[in-house]
Amino acid sequence: MAKMKIKKGDQVQVIAGDDKGKTGVVLQVLPKNEQVIVEGCKLVKKAIKPTEQNKEGGFAQKEMPIHVSNVKKVEA
Repeated sequence: MAKMKIKKGDQVQVIAGDDKGKTGVVLQVLPKNEQVIVEGCKLVKKAIKPTEQNKEGGFAQKEMPIHVSNVKKVEA
């Protein structure tokens, strides 16, 4: 497992995949899987069941991990 050069809070640009060209801030780094979670990229909809706190339920958007080789650091 190589050392990751991208850290939480870094500004990155997606260079491959459906979100190619988008930029965002790294929210979380997953070094075991060599993946990062970027704000506003690779969004999926998750179904949420109704509960005591959330009476209606519905859908929520969530960011999914992107492999670190598909992002590059951008100078701010």
